Amino acid sequence: MKENIVAGVDLGGTKIYTAVADLKGRILAEIKAPTEAGKGIDFVLGKIAATVKQASKEAGLAEIPAHLGIGAPGPLDPQRGFIYQAPNLGWRDVPLKSLLEEALKVNVTVGNDANLAALGEFCFGDFGGGSNLIYVTVSTGMGCGLILNGELYQGADYSAGEIGHLTVEPDGILCSCGNRGCLETIASGTAIARFAKELAQQGKGTDILKAAGGAKEGITAEVVSRAAAAGDREALEILNKTGRALGLGLSYIVNLLNPSLVILGGGAMKAGPPLWQAMNFELSRRAIKSNMDKLRVLPASLGDRSGLLGAVASAIQASRL
Repeated sequence: MKENIVAGVDLGGTKIYTAVADLKGRILAEIKAPTEAGKGIDFVLGKIAATVKQASKEAGLAEIPAHLGIGAPGPLDPQRGFIYQAPNLGWRDVPLKSLLEEALKVNVTVGNDANLAALGEFCFGDFGGGSNLIYVTVSTGMGCGLILNGELYQGADYSAGEIGHLTVEPDGILCSCGNRGCLETIASGTAIARFAKELAQQGKGTDILKAAGGAKEGITAEVVSRAAAAGDREALEILNKTGRALGLGLSYIVNLLNPSLVILGGGAMKAGPPLWQAMNFELSRRAIKSNMDKLRVLPASLGDRSGLLGAVASAIQASRL
């Protein structure tokens, strides 16, 4: 039984999402727990181990699976399982693979979270096939995973797919990467919230502020989305601006790689039709027509499980080596 079961972990700045699944990606048990990264690396590693053990127990296993896949944020080396930097966790130079293997006594594979989300959608998503798939997550920041000719493409140093750091405004605001005018400074959940806070500072955006409980600090992308859904003009303008910037960024990828499918996930994409319509409008304007003819742009079919099932897929692949 144990040989036919693997474990997967989607490690994020706010939550640890763990599952035990069979080799067809069917989840047998899943656990969510807050990351609490501020308590340190050892604490987080302990919580990961605890969730794997708990999920295994709930799946009826006498012991944890022999193979564990984990998706982690930040630049990393998947061969060594070494995280160079994960700002959302406050981590730098963490040998995640060796630490977890020592703690759990199992084989561990580590991958970038966006790459594994792409792998999850490719292996288990409901999109009708295709060997060229681009997965883009639009959340606090932006991430991108590339499936090219049926294989996960990671680049020479495993850092391919940084769509969020394409320059779209050469003289734009400073990005966390040190560059100016990066796509994620305009097309992300963080950007949506920033645009709304700037309105509030100018004495505008009253309906958005009201939706945030009257406090500028309470303005989030979700708050803006709610205001837009209620018909607020200023909130709709923010989502239009963000959507068009996203469409522009996607057009670069579409023109460069000519994928058959672009999948969009992440919390910001839950903003609904105003964001999606603006994105599709700008993408259609900017992308080469022949590249658009057979292109499908779809929401993640696995929802919040894309990264989790990508971690499962990586463990399945490792189990077959």
